[in-house]
Amino acid sequence: MSEGTTPTFLGRRALPPNNSNGEENELPTMEIVGLLPRGTQDYLNVMNVYLFKESWDTNKVEHHTDRYDNEKLIVRRGQPFYVQIEFNRPYDPKKDIFRLEYVIGRYPQENKGTYIPVPIVSEFQSGKWGAKIILKENQSVRLSVQSSPNCIVGKFRMYVAVWTPHGIIRTNRNPAIDTYILFNPWCEEDAVYLDNDKEREEYVLNDLGIIFHGNVNDIKTRSWNYGQFEYGILDACLFIMDKAQMDLSGRGNPVKVSRVASAMINAKDDQGVVVGSWDNVYAYGVPPSAWTGSVDILLEYQSSGNPVQYGQCWVFAGVLNTFFRCLGIPARIITNYFSAHDNNANLQLDIFLDEEGKINPKLTKDSVWNYHCWNEAWMTRPDLPVGFGGWQVVDSTPQENSDGMYRCGPASVQAVKHGHICFQFDSPFVFAEVNSDLVYITVKKDTTHLVESVDKTHIGKLIVTKEIGGDGQHDITENYKFQEGKEEERLALETALMYGAKKPLDTEGIHQFKADIDMDFEVEKAVLGKDFKVTITFRNGTARRYTATAYLSGNIVFYTGVAKSEFKNQTFDVKVEPYSFTNEEVQIKAGEYMGQLLEQASLHFFVSARVNETSKVLAMQKSTVLHIPTVNLQVRGQKVVGSDMVVTVEFTNPLKETLYNIWVHLDGPGVIKPIRKMFRNLGLVLPPFDTTR
Repeated sequence: MSEGTTPTFLGRRALPPNNSNGEENELPTMEIVGLLPRGTQDYLNVMNVYLFKESWDTNKVEHHTDRYDNEKLIVRRGQPFYVQIEFNRPYDPKKDIFRLEYVIGRYPQENKGTYIPVPIVSEFQSGKWGAKIILKENQSVRLSVQSSPNCIVGKFRMYVAVWTPHGIIRTNRNPAIDTYILFNPWCEEDAVYLDNDKEREEYVLNDLGIIFHGNVNDIKTRSWNYGQFEYGILDACLFIMDKAQMDLSGRGNPVKVSRVASAMINAKDDQGVVVGSWDNVYAYGVPPSAWTGSVDILLEYQSSGNPVQYGQCWVFAGVLNTFFRCLGIPARIITNYFSAHDNNANLQLDIFLDEEGKINPKLTKDSVWNYHCWNEAWMTRPDLPVGFGGWQVVDSTPQENSDGMYRCGPASVQAVKHGHICFQFDSPFVFAEVNSDLVYITVKKDTTHLVESVDKTHIGKLIVTKEIGGDGQHDITENYKFQEGKEEERLALETALMYGAKKPLDTEGIHQFKADIDMDFEVEKAVLGKDFKVTITFRNGTARRYTATAYLSGNIVFYTGVAKSEFKNQTFDVKVEPYSFTNEEVQIKAGEYMGQLLEQASLHFFVSARVNETSKVLAMQKSTVLHIPTVNLQVRGQKVVGSDMVVTVEFTNPLKETLYNIWVHLDGPGVIKPIRKMFRNLGLVLPPFDTTR
């Protein structure tokens, strides 16, 4: 590019920000020195360019991009692909000189990687662009083109430039030969290289997933259509980076890309993709639980340019997973059961009690989510010491501000496990999500605080992801934390404390105290619309008789652990004889909770007891999710391309009352576009919902 064309801005020789893949500025078709002679000249002239871009062609098959519903060439960086050029006459290497040029953005510069001249070479050089002639036939030349394994990811414009004695003649702008270049997990030199073929198949190429939710004792699954190969999704993912005004020169770095995506998938402060809502009011959009995949969300966002309503953690994670896999970054969704939202990352969640053992809602600000979903993306971390690459936590659910925006990550999973929370980005917050202590504190009337008990095992009880090649769960808890009580676990905690995580109260030794009387409780399997019971067990391991005053509180809660309303509270007296146990049962009537339920039917129980003889407070909390009937699908007809199939959806109403305005959402990736249908009312059985494909 000519230096003389570079404009000046405020006394500096510079170009405006080059932060849009969608904007472009055509290269001149001629760069002539002096006058171009008249008449016919025997210069090499480009007649046509062939990219072998059909789904069955070598380029897309070898680059694992044959499933993208996109008519343009899509290749992965660092791996050769084929281009064939037809000239007006046979190419003569002794007198003819030409090269390919790839350009991205409106203000291309070679030193920024946005203008890439590709020379004709005899042999490729590792890590560099080059084009090698592999076939000359009549007036055509076939090239093997190698891209750099760290080049920008996006849609490039392609030109062929021919040298003449009077200057350069370049092909016209031709959108048909635009080329998408993606990250390449199959290339050892790429920052996202993954060396296991089954893992690449699962974490890059699988467009269907399972997201785990519910409760640690009652794990539920939600199918999700990532749809990374669907029509328009690749452009939608590039649009997200344009919307973020991310400089094109940084789009080859998966660390930078993932950090931008973490902020952009939520709309909290940057008009990103999805609006989060946890108040159970969805009048202006789609309820989070109604989404079946990412496709509708991303296409709507691209077409309107406005955030899509509404999402919660699994929706943010599902859309971000689509973004990563579409661009070629290996990614998976993680579910952390009993996930801590620790507002100040002090490694403990403080539950404040009054002197009667009841929770003080004014002082208790931390919360425990029944579950929380985030993403892991696979990449090297050259910005960190050796050993902290691999899986990185990237969380797009807007929880806390990070560097001025609601985002989280990428945070090295290895750094989190070993307590190295000094390493960017947001490692202290992630460490707290899986490793916080649950601390029960009594606030005396004189305002003094007394630590009653510490539960070191409640938070991060189970961390799972979908298994490779199946729909089951894969327990990865040990990827994030050492087993409680192990020397490694203690060392990780001490390391985290050394790097700045401070505990406001001294809780050391509290959890080691063995109480004379212990308490536990179980919640009976709870079915929507049915009564159930909570059984509290008190055990006395001494020769002394004890009495206690116990209190149970039942709350309707959001899955984030935030209470909406209390539907049950009951106080009762307990007597426990020496070396024995006693059970107390509390009946929960359906009528007590049915009128106040939220979308995910989550109930939270808190039980506390003050031992009269010792004034010791026992406290415990558990959550449960009401069981609801499953939706059954039946497919009839030949499962053959081009043949019709009928899908029947069945659902049984478990209640003794009619349901109104029931929406059914159906999605079939690669088969049908997402569709919705509403039923005005429903008695006991949903009428068959048939759709023909």
